Amino acid sequence: MGVLSKKIDKQISAYQQELIETHYAEVENMYRQIRGWRHDYRNHIQAMKAYAANGDWEAVCRYLDELDTDLNTVDTVIKTGNPMTDAILNSKISLARSRDIQVIADAQIPVKLNFSELDLCCIIGNLFDNAIEASLDLPAEQRLIRVYMDMKNTQLYISFTNFTSGKKLKKQNGLFSTTKGEGHGFGLVRIDAIVERLQGYISRNSEDGAFTTEILLPTM
Repeated sequence: MGVLSKKIDKQISAYQQELIETHYAEVENMYRQIRGWRHDYRNHIQAMKAYAANGDWEAVCRYLDELDTDLNTVDTVIKTGNPMTDAILNSKISLARSRDIQVIADAQIPVKLNFSELDLCCIIGNLFDNAIEASLDLPAEQRLIRVYMDMKNTQLYISFTNFTSGKKLKKQNGLFSTTKGEGHGFGLVRIDAIVERLQGYISRNSEDGAFTTEILLPTM
């Protein structure tokens, strides 16, 4: 039993390392888009100056509308007060939107955490990956992920909800079953392990065509 446990721990660690590397890659991709837009900034200014010099204000307005739309694709959409959490949330939101998944997020972390930010990012990353994978089973117009994070007294409250095909998921060994492969399963195990180590609380609920995970983490 000890050998099996060590093997599972090794597999989970390997998967988690791969997941962290993926998170960093997503953040780097987001920053690469931002750097690209900044590089083009001078060209945009020159183009609008040319339109203005010709008195073509309609063209200027049209150009500004296009730039506004373009900027929205790379702008930081979430500012929680915690830089590392901002990075993982914004990279995952960008990833979700690139796959035609609408994301509604309201996240605040107004206090200094007394646990590792890496633990929090592992939880958020896994929750987001699970929600994205589940959402891809739905038509694009039905894909939606809701994220909420804020303080409840002295605990950080995290809630992730994604819509499902309408079928209520079944539990196996205390966990909701998944058909997404072993990496997805390790993600669920990893979340539970971190929450337990931090002496937090986790609840999963599948009903009314939606799957919700709620987590409470002590911050004192």
